[in-house]
Amino acid sequence: MLLNFSNQYLNNLDLNLYTCGREECVSSYSYGPAIRSGYIVHYILKGKGIYKVGDRTFHLEKNDGFLITPNHLVYYEADAADPWEYVWIGFSGVKAKEYLNRSSLSMDHPIFTFNEDHELIHCIDGIIAASKQIANKDLLLTSKLYEFLFLLCESYPNREVASDVKQQKYIEDALLFIEQNYAHHITIYDIAKYISIDRSYLHRLFKQSLNKSPQEFLLNLRMDKACFLLTNSTFKIGDISRSVGYKDVLLFSKTFKRIKKCTPSEYRKNQEELHYKE
Repeated sequence: MLLNFSNQYLNNLDLNLYTCGREECVSSYSYGPAIRSGYIVHYILKGKGIYKVGDRTFHLEKNDGFLITPNHLVYYEADAADPWEYVWIGFSGVKAKEYLNRSSLSMDHPIFTFNEDHELIHCIDGIIAASKQIANKDLLLTSKLYEFLFLLCESYPNREVASDVKQQKYIEDALLFIEQNYAHHITIYDIAKYISIDRSYLHRLFKQSLNKSPQEFLLNLRMDKACFLLTNSTFKIGDISRSVGYKDVLLFSKTFKRIKKCTPSEYRKNQEELHYKE
């Protein structure tokens, strides 16, 4: 039995499903030695076989899986007496390696195990079924491929990368919150509470990633937004002050002078003079 889908329309730059299928191999059926252009994950449903990559040989059987990575010479062969049946999924794209790195699978560790009722198997079955879709097939296949990689990374996580990804997500969420709320009276406590981490941890993350404290980042952002309004609008200083999160105009002016080395009015005048000279 052979079900083999090959996608000729690779129209998603980040991630593409380019092949998937199921095969019940005949005795001693083999592939290679050859290289693949993308990543392929095989799940052995029954039977036995060998997988060779580089100078390593793996003897595999039911409930084992193996990863093929691009541009590595590989060879695999079904057992003569008990040939394997497997399903596979292949993907490529500029973010394929980044996504796969979130899992523990790699060229150094290409072998893994799973149980018969693993949700990843059901996901691949869904992808194979979706490959028969006519209208909007690319959208459906891409959505299911992202689901597959999510399940793969959840089932076989790379703990070290997962920690880095989590920290990066904290930073991104904090920056988004600041960007959306800098005009309001927000505090560092509000930012930390929004992303559900401690203030001191938030401070360490900002220092590590941005070389600034959250307070410094928020302050600089507000001043930069004020500079933009001073340069590109005729709003009063008080209106600009409130627009960047300062109800107290005097405090805003003092803070602005401390950061920009001139008052808001002087900054606006300097910008106007520069404009006239141009």
